[in-house]
Amino acid sequence: MFNLFKSTPKNYQDLDGQSFKTAYSKAGKAELLDFRTPGEFASGTIPGAKNLDVTSSEFKTAIEKLDKDKEYFVFCRSGNRSGSACQMLAEKGLKAYNLQGGVGAWPR
Repeated sequence: MFNLFKSTPKNYQDLDGQSFKTAYSKAGKAELLDFRTPGEFASGTIPGAKNLDVTSSEFKTAIEKLDKDKEYFVFCRSGNRSGSACQMLAEKGLKAYNLQGGVGAWPR
């Protein structure tokens, strides 16, 4: 009748900061994406990250253009927006990893 408690399986991985950094550094064809707003991105990000604002009206079009041969390591402020966006990437057939805890979880 109702599937209130049925959850959809995730097609991406949540990784803690150290695991995320290690996996990113070992990946052959990988891209680091900051899914925060341009203002948040300008306030500081992980070196090498590109900004792709998940709240932008162009976001869905932008992810259509991503290379399916790459792995995507994504983050936002807390990991919530990027988690939702990872699900969208996975539904497009892209391999995605979410930085659990957001940009602050990146090891310094």
